[in-house]
Amino acid sequence: MALIKSISGIRGTIGGRPGEGLSPLDVVKFTAAYGTWLIKQHPDNKKVVIGRDGRISGELVKNLVVSTLNGLGLDVVDLGLSTTPTVEIAVKMEHAAGGIIITASHNPKEWNALKLLNSEGEFISGADGVALLEIAEQEDFNFADVNKLGAYHQDDSYLQKHIDLVVNYPLVDVAAIRARDFKIVVDAVNSTGAIFIPALLKALGVAHVEVLFEEVNGRFGHNPEPLPENLTALSNEVNRSNADLGIAVDPDVDRLCFVCEDGSMFGEEYTLVAVADYILNKRKGNTVSNLSSTQALKDVTLKHGGEYHPSAVGEVNVVKKMKEVNAVIGGEGNGGIIVPDLHYGRDALIGIGLFLSHVAHSKKNLKNLRNSYPDYFISKNKIELDKGVDVKTIFEKIRGKYKNQPTNTEDGLKIEFEKDWVHLRTSNTEPIIRIYAESQFETTADNIARRIMQDIKEFM
Repeated sequence: MALIKSISGIRGTIGGRPGEGLSPLDVVKFTAAYGTWLIKQHPDNKKVVIGRDGRISGELVKNLVVSTLNGLGLDVVDLGLSTTPTVEIAVKMEHAAGGIIITASHNPKEWNALKLLNSEGEFISGADGVALLEIAEQEDFNFADVNKLGAYHQDDSYLQKHIDLVVNYPLVDVAAIRARDFKIVVDAVNSTGAIFIPALLKALGVAHVEVLFEEVNGRFGHNPEPLPENLTALSNEVNRSNADLGIAVDPDVDRLCFVCEDGSMFGEEYTLVAVADYILNKRKGNTVSNLSSTQALKDVTLKHGGEYHPSAVGEVNVVKKMKEVNAVIGGEGNGGIIVPDLHYGRDALIGIGLFLSHVAHSKKNLKNLRNSYPDYFISKNKIELDKGVDVKTIFEKIRGKYKNQPTNTEDGLKIEFEKDWVHLRTSNTEPIIRIYAESQFETTADNIARRIMQDIKEFM
């Protein structure tokens, strides 16, 4: 059992004892804390938007969330089966006080979570998260009397509204996409991507679409994190069916990656690189990605005359930095695309529209397009943490061991080795340390990561 409280929301495994997993009591407690915080922030706005991915526990958690919000006197607009970016957009369009997305993103089926949004449709800040957790800890709730209970309303219009925003975005070229006559295979991982991605592709003029894992049942056909080792079925089907490309999303459709026509990976790190290249060719400006993302984005940004800025890991941190530097595109190396003049949130739908426009304009296949970018290799690894491990002390000891190398402690510990780097940090969403290393050579990246992982184990 696990329960994690962070800037990414409240996330845990379903069941178990209260406080040790995401039990019904925990769902009610943290929803009540969020609703109480919202009322303090917006005493005259009672509207909250919710939506969920296709998880097995989704309906259960949704019912608890709705009843708790209504019990506080808040009115709920329920988008039903939806995506994280769709709920973010709906919060703004509905002029709501906030929103909750019921999803554990890339985590396996036993997990679920409450992703919490402010009135801008963006993830709440770290400071707001601390205030919310204090309310939860004190159980400082004041539920409404029977005459002031909140209302409940279902709204299934936002699938089309989100698609319309993408199709009508100025840099999405539907005519060019249609003319290219793409054949595409989609891995929808048994969640809401099976609803949203085929509908989007049809609106973009893609006539030939095959969907793998298309039943929305939450019983994920493979580990739902869109990493190469989990996408073998997609890779094989793209190759077998002579498709132009494959598309993979995570269960809440905010992460995006592509498979080339030969079944090889375009690389989740290069989703943002390719989209940024397309955007920067049309609009000059700055870019942002987190400290764990490839330096290829910096190379592409400088090529177009812009400035690149790194941020701490976490969507809220990327968004904050994007606003500070007025970035025209940003995101994360996990396949998260943030297009600020659409909305400040990772969005696989706008990512698909822009990426397909880029491919259509380039006249290249995906393999050739990928080969046109600087070639870096990131070795992505993780070590599970036992309860009570002192990560801060471990990082201090590692920093001491590599004291002659440049380091960055803004988010965990990043160590630079001439042209290579390694970044280690605790996850916001799992009880693990993530270890990412990048080099121009795959074996070098792997060796750096292995060396640091050995250091971590030595100091644990």
